[in-house]
Amino acid sequence: MKRLIKFILALTIIFAISTQDAAGEKILFVPVDDRPVSYSQPVQVLEAAGFEMIVPPVEYVNRNFEDGGINELWDWIEKNVSYADAAVISADAVIYGGLIPSRQHEFSTEVLSARINRFNTLHEKNPNLKIYLLSSIMRAPYEGTPGSIEEPEYYAQYGNAFYKYGAFSDKKETVGLTESESEELENSQKSIPDEFFTDWLLRRRKNLFVTENLIDLTADGIVSYLVVGLDDHHDFSQIRRENRELRDYAQKKNLPKTKFQTLSGIDEFGLVLLTRAVNDLRGETPKVFVRYNKGVGALTFPAYSDEVVSESIEDELKIMNGEIVTNPKKADLVFLVNTDPIGVTYHSHNSSPFTRDKTFNPYVQRDGTNYFVNMVDRYVKQGYSVSVADITFGNGADNPMMNLLKKRGLLFKLKSYAGWNTATNSIGFSLGTGILTKHMSEESKNKILAVRYLDDWAYQANVRTAVGDWIYFNFPNGAWTYGHLDDNKAMIEEKITQLMHKFVKDNFPRYDFLKDFTVNCIWNRMFEIEIEGVK
Repeated sequence: MKRLIKFILALTIIFAISTQDAAGEKILFVPVDDRPVSYSQPVQVLEAAGFEMIVPPVEYVNRNFEDGGINELWDWIEKNVSYADAAVISADAVIYGGLIPSRQHEFSTEVLSARINRFNTLHEKNPNLKIYLLSSIMRAPYEGTPGSIEEPEYYAQYGNAFYKYGAFSDKKETVGLTESESEELENSQKSIPDEFFTDWLLRRRKNLFVTENLIDLTADGIVSYLVVGLDDHHDFSQIRRENRELRDYAQKKNLPKTKFQTLSGIDEFGLVLLTRAVNDLRGETPKVFVRYNKGVGALTFPAYSDEVVSESIEDELKIMNGEIVTNPKKADLVFLVNTDPIGVTYHSHNSSPFTRDKTFNPYVQRDGTNYFVNMVDRYVKQGYSVSVADITFGNGADNPMMNLLKKRGLLFKLKSYAGWNTATNSIGFSLGTGILTKHMSEESKNKILAVRYLDDWAYQANVRTAVGDWIYFNFPNGAWTYGHLDDNKAMIEEKITQLMHKFVKDNFPRYDFLKDFTVNCIWNRMFEIEIEGVK
């Protein structure tokens, strides 16, 4: 009896200590901007996993193209970081003011250097703090869009010329050009006014200067991990050229992938690094078993990426301090990837009604739909923790696949799901969330799943298209209104919320936390929404 009492007492003490440790773990997080996928949703995941998140006031974080208050943000970090057990910080936020300002700023190298040096000060005052940084290589879109807030104004007219200059320059350096391609390279640069070309090139050189300095900080042990995202790029591009330069620089510094990586993506890296921070704090190395839909599967080459999907998964898991295993019985998580059997990424189902191919995402099963859902069903029934990355579409869920998951009652039997944007975005978010669900209650896990289903399936794959069509056909300047809601914002949000609630009624289980949510078009455009009230 005495032994039993001692054993129970020991268990009680261990439980109390572990609970106290978990409750005491705090992570300071500075997101790249205030979009939900960057800010509120990663915070929700970490809080559900039992961590106390120290996050800056939203007014300090870049909102669209506005100045996020860089000095105020740094002052806030220095005031609050001593309370944290780890810090995950967007370098773009604290150096440029955010992701979009990083593409438009006019800061001098002296100003940029001073901001970089604040990381040295941060480390000197908090020598035991692990600092994880996410940064980006400036994107170079295929073309510009009139009125777009995301690039300098001149990109609207000369965007394709900039893209061609970078793509052909990259190809010239790697595989060589034909005579006609050499002419296109020359003509693309000639077509851009010198002042714009100089401005674009100078800003890109500053971006490389900043990133090389961040690599130095990592090599010196001031930064524990640095991940640099290749934002919206293609097989040949200016981004790819600069990525080679950065990788060469890191190689000279002898930085391994356990400390530094550059890879496709950007929006998911906040959660990816937060997952790394958790695993480091807990001393865990999660093991993941990966399977793909039939067909091309692991060798799928997604849009907006320069590597096959299996390499992206391996790289993102390495950042999280995880490893791939070949036996599901040895895995903490079974990660299933919904790829199209022929290896393409569709991305036009929620674009303009005048350009959209309406056959892309109807509720009609395609080759691979049954195969994939059968695989999900099989692993769930065998008792495995199952997560899904839905990357058939470049933005939004695969309707027939989701419909079949619903019919088989599998939606909330998953640990995590994502299908909201590029393949790497969805992979990183679902993988990180899936790994962290071991620390969550069932209710918390289901609320996070609900937000993803509302955003990725209800909105991105269905409601956004319906409301976009309504805007195009009912507003005098529908194409402009779609990207700039302005005075129509409240009315459009009401329309979105109405259709979202109807979608929930038709497709979701009757959870109480799905009754009162509302939708906010946080950046005054249709591309993304914030879902509020899933509590």
